[in-house]
Amino acid sequence: MTAQPSLTIARILHAGYVFDCAGTRVAFDTIFENPFSRNCHAFPDVRFDVAAIRAQRFDAVFISHFHDDHCSLDSLDLLDRATPLYIYCGFDELFGMVKKLGFTQVTPLRLDEAVQVGPFRVTPREAMDAEVDSMFQVQTAGLNVLNVVDSWIDDGTLAHLVEQGPWDMVLWPFQTMREIEVLAPTRAAAAPPALPEHWIGQLQALAPRYVVPSSCQFRLEPWSWYNRAFFPISYALFAREVTAALPDTQVVRLDPGVAVRLDGTALQPAGRLDWVIPVGPQDVDYVYEGNAAPPPTAAIAREFPALTALQHARVMHFCLTELPARYAETEAACDYFDVPRVWQLTLYDTAGTPTQLRYRLAPGAPATLDETAAPVGWRTEVPAAKLYAALEEGEALTSMYLRVNDMVFEADTERALADADVVDDPLIRCVFGETFGAYQAAQLRRLMAGR
Repeated sequence: MTAQPSLTIARILHAGYVFDCAGTRVAFDTIFENPFSRNCHAFPDVRFDVAAIRAQRFDAVFISHFHDDHCSLDSLDLLDRATPLYIYCGFDELFGMVKKLGFTQVTPLRLDEAVQVGPFRVTPREAMDAEVDSMFQVQTAGLNVLNVVDSWIDDGTLAHLVEQGPWDMVLWPFQTMREIEVLAPTRAAAAPPALPEHWIGQLQALAPRYVVPSSCQFRLEPWSWYNRAFFPISYALFAREVTAALPDTQVVRLDPGVAVRLDGTALQPAGRLDWVIPVGPQDVDYVYEGNAAPPPTAAIAREFPALTALQHARVMHFCLTELPARYAETEAACDYFDVPRVWQLTLYDTAGTPTQLRYRLAPGAPATLDETAAPVGWRTEVPAAKLYAALEEGEALTSMYLRVNDMVFEADTERALADADVVDDPLIRCVFGETFGAYQAAQLRRLMAGR
């Protein structure tokens, strides 16, 4: 009997996969680091055999977007430079960085324009935030797989994806993650222990044979309170709710290194990736405890190494000289900052000792240091080590342990804050407002210096 055509799908980590069909291997969102993005630790835990990864040969690598947990130059540095890279990104700077790393075949992806790699037809599909994200439709061996990566899907795209069915498998991002809520935990409501309602409707519309809880396969530092507050959905909850809503769909958990073989009738275990090595228990799950009583920023700052004198000087130069000028160039999305406000920025060193700076803010004007006794209208706290890392090493907002408005203000201020957005925070606007690829740029500088 002739064997059915089949596709082997192996999980690397987070949104990373290797697809193999008839000896052609394509990879997606290749992250070979643990931790990655500075403080994202594989969950379940694994280590990578770097020498074995360097020996891998992929017929193509597809990258869904530029975020550092999907496009890391440290990981790409392990690949053969002749590997064709296909990247969805609207910023030319990223392509320049990847080429400086030595890759010779780097191609920008366009929505709905398919790429043929041997038996694979890979088509980028539109995500809700098309300026940032993309999804991948992967067709091979008569099979149809949707890799949603960590995107959101709007109604128009959903209708288009339904037309592209039937779907054999959907790789679905199963964590909502509370990146914004943990910045202001005393002002954020705890998430309910349930999947977002629209997820179930979208999965029912797609009606796949199999669904894999995908992306978000990490925890933060072992000491971090984020581990109890950041991840509201467990594998068990996802499987229970999806199975109840889609009784004809099988939920399949793929841990790092695990592989399955998919054909037109069944899904079977396959040989694991031997360069993704399990460490400790693998049958682990998330535990969510609402906003989880966050420790003070002073205590968190003690977890990070002390800044050198030069690094401290860099932080203070930014706060005293660069930040005031940058503020004039930023604009808040809400009207809270349309009137003058006093902003208090507190930096904590590794001993938990605070340095407080007060600024007077006015729209369209530079921030000015304020030494009056005027009431504070916005407060930001951050470990000094993390601010330095954001300035010089491309640290992401989600790993800075920045805390916003962790106090009760005067009654009029509290009423006005009801319509303010956390990401309008003056420090966030001044550090992240117009930057692109800071993480990758810092990686490139380090990699080039090490050659």
